[in-house]
Amino acid sequence: MTDDIKTTISAIPHQPGCYQFYDEAGTIIYIGKAKDLKRRVASYFNREHDSPKTRILVRKIAKIKYIVVNSEEDTLLLENNLIKEYQPRYNVLLKDDKSYPSIVVKKEFFPRVFQTRNIQRDGSRYFGPYTNVASVRALLEIVQKVYKIRTCRLNLTPENIAAGKFKVCLQYHLKRCKGPCEGLQSMEDYNRNIEEVLEILKGNVSIISKKIYEEMLLCAEEHRYEEAQDLKEKYLLIENFRQRSQVVSNFGYNIDVFYCFDDEQSAYINYLHVVNGAIVQAYTFEYRKKMDETKEELLSMGIAEMRQRYKSESKEIIVPFLPDILLTNVEFIIPQRGDKLKLLNLSEQNVKQYRVDKLKKAEILNPEQRSTRLLKTVQKDLHLKEMPIHIECFDNSNIQGSDPVAACVVFKKGKPSKKDYRHFMIKSVVGANDYASMQEVIQRRYSRAVNEGQSLPQLIVVDGGKGQLHAATDILKEMNLFEKIAIIGIAERLEEIYFPGDSIPLFLDKNSETLKLIQHLRDEAHRFGLAFHRKKRSKAQVTSQLDEIKGIGPTSKKKLLTHFKSIKRIKEADEKEIKEVLGNSKGKLVYKWFKEN
Repeated sequence: MTDDIKTTISAIPHQPGCYQFYDEAGTIIYIGKAKDLKRRVASYFNREHDSPKTRILVRKIAKIKYIVVNSEEDTLLLENNLIKEYQPRYNVLLKDDKSYPSIVVKKEFFPRVFQTRNIQRDGSRYFGPYTNVASVRALLEIVQKVYKIRTCRLNLTPENIAAGKFKVCLQYHLKRCKGPCEGLQSMEDYNRNIEEVLEILKGNVSIISKKIYEEMLLCAEEHRYEEAQDLKEKYLLIENFRQRSQVVSNFGYNIDVFYCFDDEQSAYINYLHVVNGAIVQAYTFEYRKKMDETKEELLSMGIAEMRQRYKSESKEIIVPFLPDILLTNVEFIIPQRGDKLKLLNLSEQNVKQYRVDKLKKAEILNPEQRSTRLLKTVQKDLHLKEMPIHIECFDNSNIQGSDPVAACVVFKKGKPSKKDYRHFMIKSVVGANDYASMQEVIQRRYSRAVNEGQSLPQLIVVDGGKGQLHAATDILKEMNLFEKIAIIGIAERLEEIYFPGDSIPLFLDKNSETLKLIQHLRDEAHRFGLAFHRKKRSKAQVTSQLDEIKGIGPTSKKKLLTHFKSIKRIKEADEKEIKEVLGNSKGKLVYKWFKEN
């Protein structure tokens, strides 16, 4: 720590604020906030940090500056703005799409209402951004149908209208506009409509709906039936939109909902803005981690970012856990039941769907990325030393001790490598002894691999519980391969995973990608082994029956099976057909033998 830094720290006050770390080149490398500036900044230098990233950051700090503010809420907003402006290397990066559309109510005579991606500081009112373009179009369609807002770009100043510079267009004749360009609609009437449009865009749909309904009843009472009919159509359109957009109907006030989900690289945050029972904003974004930020810190940043962006003043915020922030006159709620919990669950669903969609898009562009991610997950879940790029799974197959066989299936990079599949005829084991059969197969498989210099798998999966796993582990130890290859067993009853020397199994979530891969291996080994076993038994059965017929050799047997395909069809055939295949003498022998037996 340099003398300049020591002097700065001694002068920093015990007040809330933001601090900036500079490197030797005078570049801001980190911006942070603190309830107590002096304590927070000093903590970087007066203790040893576990995180390598933090240690590197501290080594690069050459200068410190800070800004004192009045409240903790102000520190968060200030930090947010400074990070956006300077984008320091070691700060969280906000990843979002700047091209999401907004709705603008243009500041002009007879204001237009339309979709835009270009936000200008011209005094116009902007609402959004909206992540769903279809919802923007639906909203604008409702506004156009109900209020007949003009769509032309004419400069409708009172002077131009009075001078008769414009003529009504097709929109007027289609009754989609009331013709303000020719003075057929007054500015006062038009602006009253714009005020209602603004309320709808703010989310106050139910208030406008109620107002129109009351006006409709009044017109009906005063026998102004045409006006009442127009208001009725307007009311039905708005009610239809309100019911489609409403999620919870019993909230008469505004609520913000946030959900945060993080992994090693990023944090994903969803924001829902609920106004009078209707969700009017839904937005999901990603923070790329640069240091070891906690999820509480990341959620705090997301709350400040969204409330500032959407100018929310909601006094109630629903969260999955308490963030690292205090907001003036704002209550944080972690719901346990009811409509508020439903809202939080909806926010969670949006976050997880956003992450899944992001991963899918990345995997479509780079298929290798999916297999790498999957194998890293398997490595983490099974506590493996190496990523299991090459996995082999063994399964024994016998029926009542007869015709014992075994199968070995091979997966490489998470996918079946069928050219490497192998069948084994059990040679040294008599009867149904699964443990001894497993040992024979593994010994034959890997002694050959070692002798021929073939690559060994990073993981062996044994179909069975503790018994089969113990037998396989013993033979690997005898071959001095136990330290080189990881091995697990999967039991079918509860799909539990067993490890060598551990009697307590691992239970993976049923939706776990690791469990699904292991199940795929096991099922593929079952299928491959069973198909071989059936083929072997069928061949043995056919061979034994035809071998019993004296005078019928291999050539004759081949002719029969080629023509009839099975023993059953030979039994059912008449003597003439068999003679046509084998000739009179041998045909008579075969027909007579099947009749007698």
